[in-house]
Amino acid sequence: MRRLALLLICALTLVGFTASQCSAQILHKKKKVDKSTETTNTVEPDKQLYDKAIEDIKHGKHEIGRLSLQTLINTYPDSEYLAKAKLAIADSYYKEGGTSNITQAVNGYKDFIVFFPFLPEAAYAQAQVAMCHFNEMPKPDRDNAHAKAAEEQFQTFLTKYPKDPLAPEAQQHLREVQEVLAEGQFRIGYYYYVKQDKRAAAGRLIPLTKRYPLYSKTDTALWMLADVFEKSERKDIAGNYYAQIIKNYPLSKYVDGSKEKLKAFGMPIPQPDPKAVEWMTAEQNAPRPKENVVHKSLGIFHPGPDVHTAAKSGVPQMEAESDQPGTDTLAGAKGSTMGNGGGAPGSNAVIETVKPGDPAPAQPTNTSGASEDTSAAPATESSSTDPAASSSTDGTANGATAAPATDGAASTPAADGTSTDSAKSGASTTDPPANQKESSSKKKGLKKLIPW
Repeated sequence: MRRLALLLICALTLVGFTASQCSAQILHKKKKVDKSTETTNTVEPDKQLYDKAIEDIKHGKHEIGRLSLQTLINTYPDSEYLAKAKLAIADSYYKEGGTSNITQAVNGYKDFIVFFPFLPEAAYAQAQVAMCHFNEMPKPDRDNAHAKAAEEQFQTFLTKYPKDPLAPEAQQHLREVQEVLAEGQFRIGYYYYVKQDKRAAAGRLIPLTKRYPLYSKTDTALWMLADVFEKSERKDIAGNYYAQIIKNYPLSKYVDGSKEKLKAFGMPIPQPDPKAVEWMTAEQNAPRPKENVVHKSLGIFHPGPDVHTAAKSGVPQMEAESDQPGTDTLAGAKGSTMGNGGGAPGSNAVIETVKPGDPAPAQPTNTSGASEDTSAAPATESSSTDPAASSSTDGTANGATAAPATDGAASTPAADGTSTDSAKSGASTTDPPANQKESSSKKKGLKKLIPW
């Protein structure tokens, strides 16, 4: 009996101790621990600011996050998070979007590159500068300031960081930017080609074919140039362009026609370049988004350009566009050529061949200080019996754009009803500047549309 009582007392004591221990553990779990007073807490205030700012930016609180990051920069100038804070501010502007925010993002990325040029994130910042302009690109027929800036920034990135993991993506974006720039030039050249303004058309299409060989319509531009020179009775230059189509664009729809033209000219037909065949085959097999009727109809409402036709392979143009490119201006049929950096009249024009898979050459710079278009100007007649013709210099006085002279043309009608005899005298005058010619041709087009 006494033994049973002792066992019961021990059991009750053990149960009470277990219950008290469990209740103590429950209370300990419910009690909040102040980690800031623990000795194991090593979180620094600058890191706390940075983490809080990043969390705010992730949840769309861009202004609050930028304020915290700016506080970190001003309060802790020697912090290890200083570079990350500057880059995060630029990223915040980029993610928020908008014209003013994109401008702030570009400035922020450029400041980061200036202050931290040797950090691995500098390559990312340079790519982001290019992407800011890339995302702001309008359609090819609009202002191309952002497209040119994007081209320059992508070229800078690929030059400085060719081995960076972002390089393949940047190279493809550069091809797309150059597709947009080339499309803008092609539309202007095509306009003058349809208007039969040979000089203005050639002035646009020749730099296009030299600078952007990867452009999806370069073969069409070469065909148009060949037709322009053929009609200007320069079959030697026209044959050169036909040969470029056969050699550098062997899968083009213009190859058969180019071969027939060369046979008619009695010129040799070149063999297709194996690299060009490989490149065009890869382009035809490259996956591209399919355009349906709905996509085409809704495309007019999309502010950005359509770049689905851009090349997927090949080396894009890596040279910056020259501020003073060498003039390549179409001239008359006799005694004149395409001025390719100041060629003399009567000499054979040199048309440089550029393969699509190779980098395009940079535009030459005029270092002579004189106008290169003078030597390539077509000869005009200054008749002593016709005062209107003698006072006109290459159609400048009457506002007409000079057209290439041909053998069968006896006179060129002027806008005021007079004519200039172009077959009797060899007296030559100086051409007006290229921009003056284009503006005069535009005036003629406006006069046709609006007679008054």
